[in-house]
Amino acid sequence: MDRFQEMQVFIAVCEERSFATAARRLNMSAPSVTRAVAALEKRIGTLLLSRTTRSVHLSEAGQRYLTDCRRILSELEEAEESAGGSIAAPVGQLTITASMLFGELFVMPLVVGYLQQYPGVSINALLLDRVTQMVEEGIDVAVRIGHLMDSTQHGVKVGEVRRVLCASPAYLDAHGRPQHPEDLKQHRLVVSHASVLLRRWEFMDAGKPVHVDLQSRLTVSANQAAITAVTMGWGITRVLSYQVASQVASGALELVLEAFEEPALPIHVCYQAERKVSAKVRTFVDYCAERMMQDPAIKAAGRSHR
Repeated sequence: MDRFQEMQVFIAVCEERSFATAARRLNMSAPSVTRAVAALEKRIGTLLLSRTTRSVHLSEAGQRYLTDCRRILSELEEAEESAGGSIAAPVGQLTITASMLFGELFVMPLVVGYLQQYPGVSINALLLDRVTQMVEEGIDVAVRIGHLMDSTQHGVKVGEVRRVLCASPAYLDAHGRPQHPEDLKQHRLVVSHASVLLRRWEFMDAGKPVHVDLQSRLTVSANQAAITAVTMGWGITRVLSYQVASQVASGALELVLEAFEEPALPIHVCYQAERKVSAKVRTFVDYCAERMMQDPAIKAAGRSHR
């Protein structure tokens, strides 16, 4: 097994956190994967992975080596694509990422359509409710909600979403509709910790930011759980507008305090600025951007504020 193959095996074990699962992914035997990593560690002269009977963890040296492996293999793939003329033709594996619910609702339908149009490309889609590191994790394209802070990324703005408060009409009929953020202190609230964009409830009043200290009897780790709770009439929650667009349209949920919303958050399709843009990245970004810009659920909200 050559060094590049060893790197591929090592990356698979790290991503799967399991030798057996990595072996299945690579269509290899588990002993072969174990021997490959052991040979790699012996040649380098340091422990890259710590093993227990149930899990595999990266050592500090292993984390650095993983980052280097991803970079080296990415550069190798780009070199081969360039030499073979595939900078002009989309081929090879594309790794993309998006948040879980947005990815399921908006990105996956585009992935399927793109794969049908470009049979030479395969896609590894990482739907994760955390901020991913594109270079370190070998990600080609990321769909980001929020303002971009990383200067190494190019971002094509495709729309925006609002941070909205919602509840069931039955709950609001029984407990009243809040007219000001301070009124929320008298209501039952559901707080989701699934997104950093939603953990702190802030508002705008006459163009000035307003923060209200709120107490919640129900805290959940997934946005969908919060939506389920308020749909059942428990109280009021804060989510992103696309997450409840269908429920609001059907009347199952009602938006409140719209005049006090913070400015809408942009949605970008991002790719790495410091790398030569391959055909697979360019065509996927263009494919997604063209279609997302036409989706009414994530078009620019254009809402005025008090």
